[in-house]
Amino acid sequence: MANHASALKRARQNAKKRLANRSQRTAMRTAIKKVHQAVEAGDRDAAMAALRHAQSLIDRAGRKNLIHRNQAARRVSRLNARIKAMA
Repeated sequence: MANHASALKRARQNAKKRLANRSQRTAMRTAIKKVHQAVEAGDRDAAMAALRHAQSLIDRAGRKNLIHRNQAARRVSRLNARIKAMA
């Protein structure tokens, strides 16, 4: 456990940030699952709507270094490819 005031403060900040990161990561994963579900159901309109929302969350995660920017681009690209393959 931290002993100095600055270390105690850093521990509090880390705990707060961890909860925010976990929340964003969970929201991103849920949005990706919704795209996959819409694709599996064959509903192109729902898939496109879900992709727009998921892309926003994925790009935000990339900007905030929650995931690497290249990984964010790769995830969006793969989701887009799955939707294009439906046609």
